Amino acid sequence: MREWEQRGERMSADGGGGGHVRTGFSWLMLVPPAACLLVALPHLVDHRVPSLVTLLLIGPLLACVRFGVRCTLLVCAWAAALGLATDLGDDAVAGFGFGVRFGGLLLGCAVTVHAAGRGERLTAALARSREVARVTQEAVLRPISRTLDGTQVCTRYHCSADESTVGGDLYDVAVTPYGLRVLVGDVRGHGLDALRLTAETITGFRELAYTAPDLPSLADSLDTRLTPELGPEDFVTALLAEFAPGEVRLVNCGHPAPLRSGRSIEFLEPKVPSPPLGLRPDPRQYRVRLQPGDRLLLYTDGLAEGRDPEGIPFPLLGEAALALREPLPEDALSTLHDRLLQHTGAPLADDLALVLCQPVEATVPARVR
Repeated sequence: MREWEQRGERMSADGGGGGHVRTGFSWLMLVPPAACLLVALPHLVDHRVPSLVTLLLIGPLLACVRFGVRCTLLVCAWAAALGLATDLGDDAVAGFGFGVRFGGLLLGCAVTVHAAGRGERLTAALARSREVARVTQEAVLRPISRTLDGTQVCTRYHCSADESTVGGDLYDVAVTPYGLRVLVGDVRGHGLDALRLTAETITGFRELAYTAPDLPSLADSLDTRLTPELGPEDFVTALLAEFAPGEVRLVNCGHPAPLRSGRSIEFLEPKVPSPPLGLRPDPRQYRVRLQPGDRLLLYTDGLAEGRDPEGIPFPLLGEAALALREPLPEDALSTLHDRLLQHTGAPLADDLALVLCQPVEATVPARVR
């Protein structure tokens, strides 16, 4: 992906986080009222110490930043009570100075309550957005763990963006008259634009996979459909697979080569590389034999480009060989994902899509006499 990003940039040259509202009791809730008490205590103990009524706003401010409206109201009431208590023994209780100080305190309390309410609304809106993103992921990137047209398919997806569950990596499958077809791709970039192109690519695949007579035609049709939607620096790497008895047919448009695991493990590189969709691809199909028990791992560059804190790349071939020994496909993908996290030593900085395919009965087709 990075190589194609650099090429896309050359072609183009030629042509907040918010606060958290907590619910339930927490010991941290004692901090705002304690702050108010610390401000008022010196004057309560010794009236010769100047009264600092306006500084009592520290408590409500802390409450509105960290907690909700209810907690902020309680702290405001506590601050107002302390504000009255600090001047109860003074002769200036009804005086002009006290009125200014206490009025300023009440006004500040009202502002903090309003801010806390707005924070709660923003938090609720964020929760709704995350729920929409979750539902969108299930609709756009359907989790799969089942046998389709004689091939067992299992998927795993990770989005690096905290605010979303759908990123620029994508996959989809279709049981067509030509056999099971699988798409794995990677949209350049992140954010809403990448999400839009992800949805557009998957939608195009679902519409075209059933009618395109072969994978090169399918790749050409996808490129024609996506090109008007792409900006000058946008592109989509794509790997298309079509399963037939005893073999898999592949078209690779600028995507990391898949892995075949069986008696040995190897990358299935195309003989003639092709640019990604949107960069004038030249899709060419190549075929690979599948022996009984062989597995095919399709993935995005979030797996191949994972690095440890010292910058050492993830040893994909060796780690995949170990992980794919797991009998169950779900366990194999979980093991591979866990080993990647152990290698990076931190949450993944890139999106990741994994698709593991294993023909249930892979047999070599008979020769035509």
